[in-house]
Amino acid sequence: MRAGVSGLTRGTVRSAPAVCQDCVWWQSRGNRTASKERWMERAEEDWGEWGTLYLDEGGRHLGSLQYGPSHLFPRAADLPAGPASDDAVLVTCSYLASGAAEWAEKSLLLAAIGESRDRGAGALEAFAYRYPENETIEERFLVHRTVFPRDFLDEFGFTTVRAQGRVELCRLELGGLAPVEEGRRAKVLRVVQEAFTPAPAPVPGP
Repeated sequence: MRAGVSGLTRGTVRSAPAVCQDCVWWQSRGNRTASKERWMERAEEDWGEWGTLYLDEGGRHLGSLQYGPSHLFPRAADLPAGPASDDAVLVTCSYLASGAAEWAEKSLLLAAIGESRDRGAGALEAFAYRYPENETIEERFLVHRTVFPRDFLDEFGFTTVRAQGRVELCRLELGGLAPVEEGRRAKVLRVVQEAFTPAPAPVPGP
């Protein structure tokens, strides 16, 4: 696959980590295990691309984010603070590579907001966890995560729908947000990456 941002589909998911290809935790409920292949087919028929994938110039996976209409993810009904709202697009999990961390997740979430708004969704929801202070970046963001840091969602304007212990269901209303222009994924990623990449250090003079 070429570098940059693309939608997650049955074809592109092969460039994501193995756990993203095989995991059906969100697609299952109770003791019943879903078929990922059948779920992907249904998701693409009902909704289209069901997430976002980001590769660097060398084809290395930097990050991916899974999301879609809440009815596609029955596990949400079992979680503390669940279920998700019927009218919402639910962001369910992310996988971030070392070195990409927070700026990549910001980029991917902004792309999800733009995609969902353009498709007419009323709101975006996600499950969040209130991590203790001084928790590491690795614990908060890296590798496979199925809930998001609560303070991270604060930056986007998410509000709490309900809470149980440290887990919260959070919601961002999309009705008042302006649609994202064509080329939204690439543009969003470029802008956010520039914002979170430190400027080059000045070269010392002779």
